[in-house]
Amino acid sequence: MGLLSGMMGHASEVSIEKLSREFQPILIDDERIERAYKLIRDMLVFTNKRLILVNKQGLTGTKVDYQSIPYGSIKMFSKESAGIADLDAELKIWLTGESEPTIKQDFRKGDNINEAYRVLSRYVL
Repeated sequence: MGLLSGMMGHASEVSIEKLSREFQPILIDDERIERAYKLIRDMLVFTNKRLILVNKQGLTGTKVDYQSIPYGSIKMFSKESAGIADLDAELKIWLTGESEPTIKQDFRKGDNINEAYRVLSRYVL
């Protein structure tokens, strides 16, 4: 079972401008956000250096866990496009040493899963 597989909902893209203030304290000098996807309260944030998993906890969501995954620790990734009967596209990411995908996330048809896949391709390959 993947780290994010228990989450309900689908990823939808978030404006990078809206995130700049929240992420300013944790980004290094030459790091920039490439794409971000919101999953109810949690997020997948792709920078030019790493993937950041954001887990907002508690009733108010004021407690936040930021998990950084360097692109170098990603062993493999895949995308399954949405079909006629299946309206969801799915992104899967395997980390080094894992035989099952550590991260699994559904994207609604129309949300551009290809952009997330392109960011992974640019920095992992």
